[in-house]
Amino acid sequence: MKHALIIGASGGVGGGIARQLQAEHWQVSRLSRSGDGLDLTDEASVQDHMDRISGPYDLILIATGALEINGARPEKSLSQISAQAMMDQFALNTVGPALVLRHAKRLLPKDRPAAIAALSARVGSIGDNHLGGWTSYRASKAALNQVIRCAAIELGRTHKHAACVALHPGTVATKFTERYQTRHPTVTPAQAAQNLLRVISKLTPEQTGRFFDWAGKGIPW
Repeated sequence: MKHALIIGASGGVGGGIARQLQAEHWQVSRLSRSGDGLDLTDEASVQDHMDRISGPYDLILIATGALEINGARPEKSLSQISAQAMMDQFALNTVGPALVLRHAKRLLPKDRPAAIAALSARVGSIGDNHLGGWTSYRASKAALNQVIRCAAIELGRTHKHAACVALHPGTVATKFTERYQTRHPTVTPAQAAQNLLRVISKLTPEQTGRFFDWAGKGIPW
């Protein structure tokens, strides 16, 4: 039986993936803020929760993140940038996943294929940015992509069968996106889960360190 660890399993996408994997007879371990008290913005909390698990996991998915934190909406212009709002974005969307990845070597098997993925966002692509705005969120996701790239390179030296990637799930109909769903076509959490798991199931070690959308198409950094 394959074993997955879902960080952010109480959210729409994380929960959808956990349920889909269980339906496919995976053993699923879940961690979340609401369910377990995991606070990705608190280094001690991350360390404490990660120390309690041992693995190995065939899949580790970091399905955390937020577009609005403490009431701060995405900026429409540079004049709306707030130092605190930007630091909040980086703390949750970049530093938190990086703290989880610190444990990746210990939690992934070395002798068989495995995958570690973090939910990023297309708006975090520097090469695909043609509109500007949303500076703090965009920057935090661009930074997350770099963290994933660094992790993939390091893991590649010791875990030859592993793939470490950033994934864009599309616009998923959750509380996370409810203010912005009229701008883009949306999918349900269940559909997003199926799409992402289809991409994950086809990953190879040669694809490690890359950024893919929900259909498996590469996204420029």
